[in-house]
Amino acid sequence: MRCEPVDTFADGRLVSPSAERNKGPIAEILMRVLPARGDVLEVSSGTGQHVLHFARAMPNIRWQPTDRDADCLTSIASWLAQTPTPNVNAPLYLDVYDDVWPVRDVAAVVCLNMIHIAPASATEALLRGAGDIIARGGILFLYGPFRRHGRHTSASNEAFDAMLKAENPDWGVRNVEDVANLAASMGLELEQTDDMPANNLAVIFRKR
Repeated sequence: MRCEPVDTFADGRLVSPSAERNKGPIAEILMRVLPARGDVLEVSSGTGQHVLHFARAMPNIRWQPTDRDADCLTSIASWLAQTPTPNVNAPLYLDVYDDVWPVRDVAAVVCLNMIHIAPASATEALLRGAGDIIARGGILFLYGPFRRHGRHTSASNEAFDAMLKAENPDWGVRNVEDVANLAASMGLELEQTDDMPANNLAVIFRKR
């Protein structure tokens, strides 16, 4: 897993143009599927741009950003210092492979653009950890490129998948049905998928 900044400020803030582009459409979906209030854990928060935008759009939700990358954790803290946001906790270190995650009984877990730039074992670890800490009836929200029924949804996603595998053979665009089957074994039932800009999907699971 990696943090993918494009630009860096002197105070440590990282900037991703793709995060700027997709934060609005993702927030629109989250506002429809998240509860009106509660605690939400973001896994692999990256630069921090997403969580800052979500917190402004959903002020009654308390957000907990996390990452395992030191530069990303610094960036998140710097964004929050630059724009104080009372409903965002200080970022915490979290590796999805950790046996014990730093919070429990959350209303939702949100993970954006992670599972395709990590080994398949990270997807399993993410689903297991999320299944452990999400309260009954809560949701897991995944966002990114996916294959459907073993096929890429666009030529650009197929090229992206090839590029990822060339960089690391353990990476790659996951098959949404495989993720759903694995999630079901962790007590997370696929509830809906939404088509998103740039050939991405929002995939929502609910803990039964």
